[in-house]
Amino acid sequence: MDMIHVRAVSPPDLTDQVVDLLSGDPSVLNLIVQRGAARHPDGDGIVCDVLTGAANDVLRSLRALHLDSRGSIVIEPVDMAFVGGDTAAAHGPLTHAPVWEQVEARIRAQGTYAPSFYLYLVIAGLLGAVGIVTNSQILIVAAMVVGPEYGAIVSIALGIDRHNGPRIRQGLRALLVGFVLAIVVTFLFALLIRACDLESKAFSLGLRPVSDLIDTPNFFSFAVAGLAGIVGVVSLTEAKTSALLGVFISVTTIPAAADIAVSAAFGSASSAWGSLVQLLVNVVVLIVVGTATLRCQRAVWRRVALRRARTSKP
Repeated sequence: MDMIHVRAVSPPDLTDQVVDLLSGDPSVLNLIVQRGAARHPDGDGIVCDVLTGAANDVLRSLRALHLDSRGSIVIEPVDMAFVGGDTAAAHGPLTHAPVWEQVEARIRAQGTYAPSFYLYLVIAGLLGAVGIVTNSQILIVAAMVVGPEYGAIVSIALGIDRHNGPRIRQGLRALLVGFVLAIVVTFLFALLIRACDLESKAFSLGLRPVSDLIDTPNFFSFAVAGLAGIVGVVSLTEAKTSALLGVFISVTTIPAAADIAVSAAFGSASSAWGSLVQLLVNVVVLIVVGTATLRCQRAVWRRVALRRARTSKP
């Protein structure tokens, strides 16, 4: 059975309203109230389990009471629960509906730009450069996995969906600064490789299958970025880490940034330009598709909820 565990701290004057709301909802189970038990913030402790299908409505009602601003609300996933009766069956498809507060919190967590965000981008760029000059596809995949840029991209998509200007600007700034820093450091690294004649013999002879694949954007660049954008948002919505890893491996962002630097260092302006176009195509398509997927998912689940509400009326 899919459900979430809710821990809340309520100011004493608000507790009765919160308890009445929760006890009156058949989707709320295991409700426990502990008067005066909470500290920091001080108040009454309230814990309960909520079926996922009704979680969005319950959390929305709690926030309408300003419990989140006057007290606190903590949400935790429930790995396994055994509950008798027909409570879960009554919700039908909504039993598996995403809890949007959790989804947005997950995306916001990915859209944080600590110094490690830029360090990961630089390291991913350097790994990509080694993969390019040695024609190693394995290292290109490693660079894709290390790169944290998708967190910023999906955070921008959430900002657009929620009309949150600061989130959009922060994400765009992080991508711009991060990619410029990665390209500059990787360019210096590529110059060192060239000066020391460390590139593979095939690369020095112009046999560059990895680089050629990266710096030639085409229809498939749009197609792969679009599909990855859909899967990425859906996997974040459903907390499917394995699918999200596949998104990292399929998006040509870090490899394109690395190839810009390597191509520039080895004097190939056309390849550098092609990689820049590849990078921009991937970032723009991922943002646009990510925003559209978020909105479509909200609309679909809203429609499912409305249909259930109509059919459940006597």
